[in-house]
Amino acid sequence: MSFGLYAVGYLVLIIGVAYIAHLMHIPDQWVIGVVILLIGVGIVTGVQNTRAKDPN
Repeated sequence: MSFGLYAVGYLVLIIGVAYIAHLMHIPDQWVIGVVILLIGVGIVTGVQNTRAKDPN
């Protein structure tokens, strides 16, 4: 799978979570914190799953 596909998937997830949190009237600082956390998790997961394996 490509990193771009992971990035798009996590972007959709992040937007959905932020929108639902907004509808639940969760304070903005918590929503921003969760968005930052999810961006980090998305980058780490995408890099781990899409990096080229070292040939032995």
